[in-house]
Amino acid sequence: MTKNYDELAKDILDHVGGRDNVIDLVHCITRLRFRLKDEGLADDDYLKQREGVVTVVKSGGQYQVVIGNEVPDVFDAVNRVGNLSGANKSEDVVDAPKGSLFNRFIQLMSGLFQPILGPLAAAGMLKGLAALLAAFGFSTTSGTYLLIQAAGDGFFQFLPFFLAYTASKKFKINKFTAMAIAGAMLYPSLVNPTTGHPLYTLFKGTMFESPIHYTFFGLPVIIQSYYSTVVPIIFAIFFASKIEKWLKKVVPEVVKLFIVPFMTLLITVPVSILIIGPILTWASAAVGNGIALVNSFAPWLSGALIGGFWQVLVMFGLHWGLIPIAMNNLATLGYDPIVGPAMAVSFAQIGALLAVMIRTKEKKVKQLSVPAFISGLFGVTEPSIYGITLPMKTPFIMSCISAAIACGIGGFFNLRMYMVGGLGVFSYLSYFTAKSGLGNLYVYIMTTVLAFVLAFILTMFVKIPKLYEKAEISDESQTNDVHESVVTPSEKLNIKEIIASPFSGRLIPLRDTPDPVFASGTFGMGVAIEPRIGELVAPTNGTIQFVFPTKHAIGLVTENGTEILIHIGMDTVQLEGEGFTAFVKEGDKVLAGQKLMDVDLDLIKQKGYSTITPIVVTSEAQDTLPTEEHELQAGDYLMTILR
Repeated sequence: MTKNYDELAKDILDHVGGRDNVIDLVHCITRLRFRLKDEGLADDDYLKQREGVVTVVKSGGQYQVVIGNEVPDVFDAVNRVGNLSGANKSEDVVDAPKGSLFNRFIQLMSGLFQPILGPLAAAGMLKGLAALLAAFGFSTTSGTYLLIQAAGDGFFQFLPFFLAYTASKKFKINKFTAMAIAGAMLYPSLVNPTTGHPLYTLFKGTMFESPIHYTFFGLPVIIQSYYSTVVPIIFAIFFASKIEKWLKKVVPEVVKLFIVPFMTLLITVPVSILIIGPILTWASAAVGNGIALVNSFAPWLSGALIGGFWQVLVMFGLHWGLIPIAMNNLATLGYDPIVGPAMAVSFAQIGALLAVMIRTKEKKVKQLSVPAFISGLFGVTEPSIYGITLPMKTPFIMSCISAAIACGIGGFFNLRMYMVGGLGVFSYLSYFTAKSGLGNLYVYIMTTVLAFVLAFILTMFVKIPKLYEKAEISDESQTNDVHESVVTPSEKLNIKEIIASPFSGRLIPLRDTPDPVFASGTFGMGVAIEPRIGELVAPTNGTIQFVFPTKHAIGLVTENGTEILIHIGMDTVQLEGEGFTAFVKEGDKVLAGQKLMDVDLDLIKQKGYSTITPIVVTSEAQDTLPTEEHELQAGDYLMTILR
């Protein structure tokens, strides 16, 4: 077994000449760095082709075995199986991640939705087009309507598939295993039971009444629809990532290829269905019955609660508890006063979006806002929420506040919905009948206009943060004379991240770096800089992922989830921190241009080491497009990362 990489560690130790040939061992970000008594005893050819080893590099009196991201685990294993001293020589102190739970949740949601914003906005527009066709008399059973509706609604129906893919990158799990989990959660027979009558009913006669159609080894399976939901699949993939990580440590190498995904699916799918299903079902029921109770004595308050929290309820899939109540009201009373005000929430969202569109100076936000606004007019607000207002936080909050006020007033005037109809601008048809007259429609018009105007005005007067132009310096107090100018690449490119130069110095193609591992692009695409000035600044807004104990390397995760490694100099790990003064630590939030470290370049050169600094993207990327400038100031445009 390769538990804790013991087999790999023993093999490496044997082929560097054995324990007795090792003087000492340290590790950096990606490499085991041996000092050997006799490098001639090491078997270079064997290690280079050995699975689990990327390559071998000899440099600076060290025999370097390049491992990759697993190097801390392999380092521990080598020390353990070889009984070497200094097992803690390169250990780092891990600080708890910072930031509120809410902020971390927003950052997570933003990172998961960023890669799919284009198709998300396009799908929303297609849904709007389908609604427009229906409004102009196209039959909803015609092939024309169905194909256009499928092209748009298919994306939203199967949204968990797309989120499973993006979450797999975030939580570092096999992407196809993650998508298989989404497939199980959307499996038709689990969403729509084929059995006619339930086996039995849990909590009969209570708000938590749950018909049971299936059991799993005797445990009740509570049916819950996961179509179009967001949070359930994220929790499932997060849980699966922990299971997969553990399995990779304990499963024998010879069967790991299929046993790890097999066991991951076998554990994750039942646990997710058995736990997430009941939680959502009962939480939805509690929300639905709670709102109905409030509506019975204070319609204005239930309207305010619905308006303020509707977008959040939809995000978690908790709004389903209100749908049966609304349908029952429509069937028995001929109208529904509970869900009725919620249809106005989309107007608050597009009101906030319009304000963002007017105020923002970011071209990409403006470009994305147009299709998001169009789809929002037809009630499809996901592109607006997940692409713009939620990542910005304040516009989303303003839309919730505005919707709460508007829907509360609508509830005060007993706003009612008379039928299940269209969304957005087509929802007005659901608020009047021949018998009811136009009074209720006027109340709904007032509610939607108020929601739109309030959200627009409030968002016009709050701070609008930037989403994409991260390389711009946003706080003069932290610039330290770093340049604010940023060169924007061609708008035709699929821009993911714009990165600024962390050093002032000379640009060097990555392939020309003196280290063959960086030069080959093994650990990611990027560029290198030979710094003139020893002040290292943040190349973008983000979070410090790590500062290596010897301070020669620093990792940063951008607000969009891109991982960047800055490796200061070549073989400078051997300086053991001499010449490096760090001003940040793991978990710190940083702004572009913020000072991260002082580096004594003269000392590094005097010690015989190169100061050439690779800046590489260690997360998945399609390409990096470097600047054409050769001499850079810290804060100048350095490269664009395409993902």
